Amino acid sequence: MHFVAIKSADQQAVLMLHRARDLLVRQRTMLINALRAHLAELGIVAARGPHKIRDLCTRLQEDHLDIPQVAQGALLSLIRQMNALEEEIVKLDRKIRDWHRTSEVSQRLATIPGVGVLTATALAATIADPAQFRSGRQFAAWLGLVPRQNSSGGKDRLGRITKMGDGYLRKLLVVGATAVLRRVVHAQTQTAEWIRRLLEKKPARLVSVALANKTARIVWAVMSKQEVYKTV
Repeated sequence: MHFVAIKSADQQAVLMLHRARDLLVRQRTMLINALRAHLAELGIVAARGPHKIRDLCTRLQEDHLDIPQVAQGALLSLIRQMNALEEEIVKLDRKIRDWHRTSEVSQRLATIPGVGVLTATALAATIADPAQFRSGRQFAAWLGLVPRQNSSGGKDRLGRITKMGDGYLRKLLVVGATAVLRRVVHAQTQTAEWIRRLLEKKPARLVSVALANKTARIVWAVMSKQEVYKTV
């Protein structure tokens, strides 16, 4: 059994901000999906994504859509809830950024490609002591970012990632890695070359997970050595 150092009250408070934000984001997604489904029933198709539906919401609020008045009232109620959620998410984002400015660890982590303020603060608040992990690989395994090993007949077969550990941190690292993949086309670094070679043989989704694994190891090194990331 692997034990992690006890978090400070400050770290626990920041994680509460993250958990609250994550809940509100999921609730916003539910509202967006409901709006899209209801509009589709009326023959109005909205593009996917939280930003794409904004135009339709504006047209609905300005009464530019030809839909029954009763339906319009129901949809406007959902829009008001969605707007309220977005305002609360912005407030939580501001508090998270304020904490980031006070945390040296979080600021060092934010120098790593694919690690933004949200991921950096979540990592800094979750990992109280990186010395609890013997290596970056053990840290990546704790996050569930290493492949499952299936040994049989003296042969080692690697399966899908274990998905054990903190699912929230794992999700943030994978999302950050996916963003890096979109920008890596013309980059002239060793990491970019490594990513391009993988993309020639593997699907992008698998490569993003592999990059998230690599990022997790870098995170452990940056926290352990108390240094900023140096591009390679």
